[in-house]
Amino acid sequence: MSRAPSFEFNYDLMNTLFLFGAAAVVVVLYGLRAAIRGRAQFDRVNRDGGSQMLGKGVMQMAYWGLQPVGRFLVFAHITPNMISWASFAFGALAGSVLAFGHFGFGAVFAAISGLLDSLDGLVARMSGVASDAGEVLDAAVDRYVEFFFLSGLLIYYREIPELMLLTMAALIGSFMVSYSSAKAEALQVPAPRGNMRRPERAFYLTLGAVLAPISIPWLETSNQFPVHIGYPMVGAIAIVALFSNVSATERLWAIAKAVREKQNTQGPKK
Repeated sequence: MSRAPSFEFNYDLMNTLFLFGAAAVVVVLYGLRAAIRGRAQFDRVNRDGGSQMLGKGVMQMAYWGLQPVGRFLVFAHITPNMISWASFAFGALAGSVLAFGHFGFGAVFAAISGLLDSLDGLVARMSGVASDAGEVLDAAVDRYVEFFFLSGLLIYYREIPELMLLTMAALIGSFMVSYSSAKAEALQVPAPRGNMRRPERAFYLTLGAVLAPISIPWLETSNQFPVHIGYPMVGAIAIVALFSNVSATERLWAIAKAVREKQNTQGPKK
């Protein structure tokens, strides 16, 4: 695979700057809101909580920013399922452009997909149509979107075996964290919180894609590799690969322990 022409990376850089600008607007508006009325508090965020990898304050700010968008979608009679399928489509677009090394475009599409993923549940609760069937679709779309993103990177890094293996480790760890949560629910034991849940993984991977176009002109002036690496993207993949697998192992161990304790409390089955 040959290096992409420089003008294409300029377009990627434009997308990166757009995302930084949009994030800056949200941060400024939230700061003004916090200065006047105090920080926003949402029961759902307080219940789900943050982690060492993604603080609750960031989640509160993001949830606050989504409120007016959610109300508009309810007003426009956009259903949660429509939003979920739109998240699926943008996730597929993100993976497709990442397969060609367009990190900036991938970041934009991934960010839109992530926002839509947060909005489908919000709109369902606002409109009073939340259901188990909707949660099944939402969970399935989440898995596909994450697969699209990392698979796109697998294709792009196919000429660099070390990065392919690293991306595969991130993919496996991501799916195992989600699997541990599903397994805990199926066994009716509390799911350990741990790190690298879906919002955290999406945040770090999208951030890596956002920063990659900025790093390329500064850090990749030689022809050492067959493609542009995008070092922040590789850093994000490494973070997800390491902490998701550690988290999955800890969660599965805790689930097994909880199941054993539950069985000991209930006694042998008759």
